[in-house]
Amino acid sequence: APGQTPAPPAIASQSGGCGVAGGRMTDTRRRVKVYTLNEDRQWDDRGTGHVSSCYVERLKGMSLLVRAESDGSLLLESKINPNTAYQKQQDTLIVWSEAENYDLALSFQEKAGCDEIWEKICQVQGKDPSVDITQDLVDESEEERFDDMSSPGLELPSCELSRLEEIAELVASSLPSPLRREKLALALENEGYIKKLLEIFHVCEDLENIEGLHHLYEIIKGIFLLNRTALFEVMFSEECIMDVIGCLEYDPSLSQSRKHREFLTKTAKFKEVIPISDPELKQKIHQTYRVQYIQDMVLPTPSVFEENMLSTLHSFIFFNKVEIVGMLQEDEKFLTDLFAQLTDEATDEEKRQELVNFLKEFCAFSQTLQPQNRDAFFKTLSNMGILPALEVILGMDDAQVRSAATDIFSYLVEYNPSMVREFVMQEAQQNDDDILLINLIIEHMICDTDPELGGAVLLMGLLRTLVDPENMLATANKTEKTEFLGFFYKHCMHVLTAPLLANTTEDKPSKDDFQTAQLLALILELLTFCVEHHTYHIKNYIINKDILRRVLVLMASKHAFLALCALRFKRKIIGLKDEFYNRYIMKSFLFEPVVKAFLNNGSRYNLMNSAIIEMFEFIRVEDIKSLTAHVIENYWKALEDVDYVQTFKGLKLRFEQQRERQDNPKLDSMRSILRNHRYRRDARTLEDEEEMWFNTDEDDMEDGEAVVPPSDKTKNDEDIMDPISKFMERKKLKESEEKEVLLKTNLSGRQSPSFKLSFSSGTKSNLTSQSSASNLPGSPGSPGSPGSPGSPGSVSKSTSQMAAITTK
Repeated sequence: APGQTPAPPAIASQSGGCGVAGGRMTDTRRRVKVYTLNEDRQWDDRGTGHVSSCYVERLKGMSLLVRAESDGSLLLESKINPNTAYQKQQDTLIVWSEAENYDLALSFQEKAGCDEIWEKICQVQGKDPSVDITQDLVDESEEERFDDMSSPGLELPSCELSRLEEIAELVASSLPSPLRREKLALALENEGYIKKLLEIFHVCEDLENIEGLHHLYEIIKGIFLLNRTALFEVMFSEECIMDVIGCLEYDPSLSQSRKHREFLTKTAKFKEVIPISDPELKQKIHQTYRVQYIQDMVLPTPSVFEENMLSTLHSFIFFNKVEIVGMLQEDEKFLTDLFAQLTDEATDEEKRQELVNFLKEFCAFSQTLQPQNRDAFFKTLSNMGILPALEVILGMDDAQVRSAATDIFSYLVEYNPSMVREFVMQEAQQNDDDILLINLIIEHMICDTDPELGGAVLLMGLLRTLVDPENMLATANKTEKTEFLGFFYKHCMHVLTAPLLANTTEDKPSKDDFQTAQLLALILELLTFCVEHHTYHIKNYIINKDILRRVLVLMASKHAFLALCALRFKRKIIGLKDEFYNRYIMKSFLFEPVVKAFLNNGSRYNLMNSAIIEMFEFIRVEDIKSLTAHVIENYWKALEDVDYVQTFKGLKLRFEQQRERQDNPKLDSMRSILRNHRYRRDARTLEDEEEMWFNTDEDDMEDGEAVVPPSDKTKNDEDIMDPISKFMERKKLKESEEKEVLLKTNLSGRQSPSFKLSFSSGTKSNLTSQSSASNLPGSPGSPGSPGSPGSPGSVSKSTSQMAAITTK
C-alpha cells in the first residue's frame, strides 16, 4: 500500500518557478506529479501536469483530471468515488487506491493547490476538509496503507528458545496483512533466520520440549504461507529440508507427532532403474520428491483463505519437474540404455516393470513443459524408438506392465496421432496383423478384466482419436485419411468387430451379461462414429459383412442401454439418407427387429419407445420414399393401431400420395394447373409469403401444408374446382378395402419378410393408447372431415389436422 513505501519525491524539489505549457504561463498551485505503485512496491513517475476537478459525463461524477504540461495529453482521469479512502500526507501529497493492487499519488508543487483539491474531494464525500483521511478504516491492512510512507522495516525478536512464542505470534499476526508479510519475508531472508530456527529445533528435540516444538510448527507453517521463492530455496536445500519436515511433524492439534522423516529415510526408497551419473540431477529428483511429499502429505489442507498462499510452492515443484525432464532428455546414454533394457527379452519382469513405470512418470512430467519443449521431448522419444518398444511391452503377459504401457501410449496419441498412424502403417508391411500395435490395443480393450471397463473406455477414446479424420493431415501428394482408413479397414476392423459378430449368430445375443453388454456398447459407439465420419470405407464394410443385421440382434438384449446403442447405430445410417444403405435395409428386411422391439416394449412411455418413434418420424418428415413404401407395405398391420402419435398414419399418407403419383403420371402437371387456378383472389391482395407458398414444390411440403391431391379421374376442366370432394369419396372407398390392398400390394415376386404380419389381437391392444389424440376429427385414420369439401376454409382445416404431430 502507498502508506508503507518510501514517499514519492516532492515536486517542488524537482522544479523551480512556474511551469510553461504550450508556450504560456501556467498556475503553479495546481502543478503536480502523478505516481503509481509498481509490483516491487516502488513508486513510478507517470509525468508532470496540472490537476483540475470537474464533472465527467462518461464517468457520471466529479473527477480528478491531470493534463501533461508537455503536450496537454491526459495523464490521469479518476472519478472521486464516495467510498474510496483518500489520505492527505505531508501537506502536499494525496494518496488513494484506485483499484485492488493499483495505488495512486498526486504530489503537489504548492500546499495551496493540494488544499484546494482536498476540499473538492471532501465536498464530494461529505467530509470536513480538516480531516487527513476521508473514510473510516476497514481493518489493520487498510490502516497501514496510510501510515507515513517512509515507515521502517520489521524487526524480528532475537532467535532464542525463550522467545519462540513471541516469534510465533509475530508470524501469525503478519499473515493477514500483505505489507507486513512482505516485511517479515524480507527480514527472514536478510538475517539467515530460518537456519537459526532449525538449530533451536534440534535443541527442543534433544530436550523433548514439546511446547517449543509446537511453536516451531506454527512458525514454519506460517513461513510457508508467506509464499516466497527465496525462503523456499533455503528451506528446501539439502541441509535444511529434513529439519523443516521435522518441525512439521509436531502439529499441536494432533495427540501424537507424525513420523514423516522416518518414512522418507527408511520406507521410501530411491530406485535408479538406470544409474544417473549427474549428481545435480540426482539431488534435484530427491528434492522434488520431498517437496511434493510436503505439499501432499505434510502440510495441512489449506483453507479457502490460504489456497492462493501456496501458489509459489506449486510453481517450485513445477519448475523442478521441467528441469528434470530437460536434464534427462539431454542425457542420450541414459535414454539409450533405458530403451535397450525395455525391449531386451533377457530383462527380468520386476526390472521391466520398474523401467516402464519410470517411463510413464517421465511422460507425465513432460505435461508440465511448454508446447515447443514438449515437441522436442516427444521427438526425442520417437527417435529413440518408443513405439516399437511399446509394441513389445504390450505383447507381454504382465498386466501391470501392459497397463503402464497403455498410459504411455495415451500420452503419445494425445500429443501426435499422426506419428502413431505413420508408425503402424509402416510396421504393417513387415508384421502380421496379430502383432500390430493398434490390434494389440484393441485386444487389450476387448480383454479388459475391470468390471466397470475403465481401461477399455480409455482405449476406445484413443482409437477414436486415431480414426478421426478431423485430426488427419492432407499433403500435396497423398492424404493421410485415404491411406490410414484403407489400412485400418483392411488390417484392424475385423479385430474390433469380432466380439460383436461372435455374439450375434442367433436371434438373441449369445452372451448377455453386464460386462459383455458394456463392451459391445463401446464397440457400437465407435462404429457409429465411423458411420458418421468415414463415408465409403464403413459403407462397404457394413454391406459386405452384413453388420447392421448383426447389430440389430442386440435389440433383443435385456440391457436397455445396449438395445438403444444398436438403435442409435441404425438411426445414424438412416440419417445419411444414402440409397445404398436404404436398399440394403429393405432387401434384408432390417426394420423387423426394430418393430419387434417396439411391440415388445408395449405401451410403456420410455426412451426406447421415443427413440423408435423418432426414427419413423424422421423417415416421414424427410420423405425418404423408398423406406416409407417398405415400412407401410411390410409392417403397416403391426403399426396401424398406434394412434397416440400420428407418425405411422402420417407415413401411410405419404405412401398413398406416392402411389397416386405412380398410378397417374399426369398428376404432376395437373397439380401445377391446380396451383394456378385454386382459390385465386385479386393478385394484388396476395402477399409475398403466399406467392412463395404457391410456388413451393409440393414434394418439399409438410403434410399439413400440402393440399390433398385430386383423384386420377379429374381430367376435365369442369372438374378442376372440385378435386377435394372426389378425393374424400375415393378415400372412404379405399379405407374400407385398405387391409386387402395392403396385403397384396407390391409383394408379388419379392422375397416375403420373415416377419409375419399376423399379430395377435392381444399385442395390438397393448399398443392402444388412452391419448385423446386419436379422437381428433381430422386425424388421418378417420373416414370423414368436417366442412363442405369445396370451401377453402375446410381444406386448410382438414389438412392441418392431417399433419403428423408427434404428441403424447
